Amino acid sequence: MRSLADHGLPLVQLKEQRRDLVVALQNRSTPVSSWELMQIAAIQQAISAFEDVITDLDAEMEMEAAA
Repeated sequence: MRSLADHGLPLVQLKEQRRDLVVALQNRSTPVSSWELMQIAAIQQAISAFEDVITDLDAEMEMEAAA
């Protein structure tokens, strides 16, 4: 997949936040709580939504450029 503009959306920050949460969970020996899983799931949903919006915006920009 090619790297496209993020259109001012906080996609990189969300991915870094998700990574930080996952790494923190990997480095401990206690079980993962439901709250921690919900935090990661919520961030993942936001990431997916932003990626969909970015894809749509890029498609619109390409159509405008072709016109």
